[in-house]
Amino acid sequence: MAIKIENNSSAKLPKNFAAHISKIMDAPPREHLRGIDRLRLVDTINDPRVRTPQSIELPGLYHPRQGIQPAWLEVSVNALLPQNQAFHKRALSRLGFKNNLAALLFTLIGQHYYLTLRHSVKKGQLEGAVRLYTEKLLRSWGAQQNTWRARLFKPLQPTFERWAKSMQKKMKSEKKKG
Repeated sequence: MAIKIENNSSAKLPKNFAAHISKIMDAPPREHLRGIDRLRLVDTINDPRVRTPQSIELPGLYHPRQGIQPAWLEVSVNALLPQNQAFHKRALSRLGFKNNLAALLFTLIGQHYYLTLRHSVKKGQLEGAVRLYTEKLLRSWGAQQNTWRARLFKPLQPTFERWAKSMQKKMKSEKKKG
């Protein structure tokens, strides 16, 4: 069963956003999407469970299954495409809309997968597991979307990963010192 896309947002979305969303939703395995009923696009997320000032900037929220109501995803368009910022920031957010939306949806799908289908993950390990899940899906989706770029940078990938690992190690040592 396909996931319904509800657009309750008043913001102007890029062309073919529904096609982008359907391509993004084709990347994860179908089993990981089992139980998700709909994807709702809203201006801002107003949920009584989230009562912090950061909830205005919250880009997405996973609503688990409650009773007979199936699980669903909520995405804030104003967090992905801010309207009240300078022109260059709005332009950059429009350019990165597809990638940011993919990362957000993969994160929400990962939350659903680890909360409902994988019971071996403990609560303390959930954030790391979802992060790894998102990175794995983003790599495969990015290679699928940008075939020429993926082929061009494939030989350089181990070098980039080594650099990232060494930078993370330096950051950890700096954090321990300071």
